[in-house]
Amino acid sequence: MPKRVKLIRTSTVPTSLATFCKGQLKMLSQHYEVVAVSSPGPELDAIAKREGVRTVAVPMERHISIVNDLKSLWRMVRVLRRERPTIVHSMTPKAGLISMMAAWLCRVPVRMHTYTGLVFPTATGLKQKILIFTDRVLCFCSNYINPEGRGVASDLKRYHITSKPLHIIGNGNVRGIDLNYWNPELEFSVTRDSFGLSADDFVMIFVGRLVGDKGINELVAAMRDLHSDNHLKLVLVGRQEPDLDPLKPDTVQEIEQNPCIIAVGQQNDVRPYYLLADCIVFPSYREGFPNTVLEAGAMGLPSIVTDINGCNEIVVNGENGLIIPTHSSDAIKDAIVALRDNPQLRQHMAARSRPMIASRYEQQQLWHALLDVYTTLTA
Repeated sequence: MPKRVKLIRTSTVPTSLATFCKGQLKMLSQHYEVVAVSSPGPELDAIAKREGVRTVAVPMERHISIVNDLKSLWRMVRVLRRERPTIVHSMTPKAGLISMMAAWLCRVPVRMHTYTGLVFPTATGLKQKILIFTDRVLCFCSNYINPEGRGVASDLKRYHITSKPLHIIGNGNVRGIDLNYWNPELEFSVTRDSFGLSADDFVMIFVGRLVGDKGINELVAAMRDLHSDNHLKLVLVGRQEPDLDPLKPDTVQEIEQNPCIIAVGQQNDVRPYYLLADCIVFPSYREGFPNTVLEAGAMGLPSIVTDINGCNEIVVNGENGLIIPTHSSDAIKDAIVALRDNPQLRQHMAARSRPMIASRYEQQQLWHALLDVYTTLTA
């Protein structure tokens, strides 16, 4: 029996592999010897059991740390020399930089990086210059660059990160949507009654990290301005990250005190919370290709999103949602009022949401497109 091609998939923290590669690693293991590499943690062990693949822990810092980053690079080189893979495929910024440098040093034949988003377009000053430099190094060391969508590809070109070809797989996105899992016909124990919501309430949902970069300050400010409507409710699903990107103090206070804002924290299964809502509001400043908007669309929700990478590829303004400017609580407020006061428009968008997601981002289509890329690169 011929020896199978070895594929190493890397991310900075195991959460990224667990989220974006759920089921994908198991599918790929039918064709390749798959090894998942990420920082240590219980989730890395869980990935091994769930996906049926071998895992290797390499500690990596999410933030810039020259000493620790050099240690991570050395550890990654040792892993690659021991494993001798044919493909190293990285995702997330720090794992991309370390994995691609190590793979280049070890002369791995296929060095592939997926950009799920870019940090430098919204950074400023010295930090932006450092981030641009590290992405240029990353691209220099890789030989297959996969931006998750057209917006990410456009920014890579606009900032002259690389002159190498950029390859979008399928219609974009990393993991695709499992339409059997994200199915609005399923029933859950979490209902509107669970949170004191009535059938007359117009309910919006936000799913993601409750941080400044996600537009939470502006979203909460919009809710404050709309305080006179007691039937307008906002459900926040996700955790705050005060050490990384803290919310403004008055935002935190408003979340805690406003009876029309319901914060439920991070949830293992967000599907029932989508079913509580009439629309999703996702006013992020930057994204690669937001899975939250894909999930909400698959669950039949119209979207209010900002005009940023990924969001403006998933949402067609006026068809399955509304596209608004970033950093504007007034724009959020106007979009909320537009959907609340126009049920026909809302129903039109809701009817279009799931079919549009299904036709462009169905999971099996994306997985097979990725498999075709691997087959071509290793032929």
